[in-house]
Amino acid sequence: MRLFLLLLCLIPAIALAQEARPLAEDPAVETRLKTLAVELRCLVCQNQTLADSNAPLAEDLRREVREMIAKNMTDDQIVDFLVTRYGDFVRYRPPFKVTTFLLWVGPFLLLVVGATVLTMSLRRRAQKTDDGALSHEEQARVTQLLEGKGGSSR
Repeated sequence: MRLFLLLLCLIPAIALAQEARPLAEDPAVETRLKTLAVELRCLVCQNQTLADSNAPLAEDLRREVREMIAKNMTDDQIVDFLVTRYGDFVRYRPPFKVTTFLLWVGPFLLLVVGATVLTMSLRRRAQKTDDGALSHEEQARVTQLLEGKGGSSR
């Protein structure tokens, strides 16, 4: 009986259900927001774009971008505002400049340094090991062992 009453109470909610509307009434605003959100980084998640993140801060930034779009700011003005406020880190693809030089060149430098260290290590190892040639006494001992003249067998 209680289940029936509960279901009866839910009928008005089901009747009022509607299709989800976009957050902005203007589809052009949402399109611009999506374009900008793909280019901006979530400040909390760091490896996700603003469009991909569900973090509360990302929602706040999307709302803020939506408001700036409503104020007729251009995409460049919006990005410049966010960069001024949060630094180049807010851009998912930071520009190549002096402050981001290591970010762009760092992985290649690490690759070159790693390859150099590996090459030097392998060369050092090759120099430490001899060619494995046996002395005359060792060759004689091996021959004795192989022919069975050399003593005890293991």
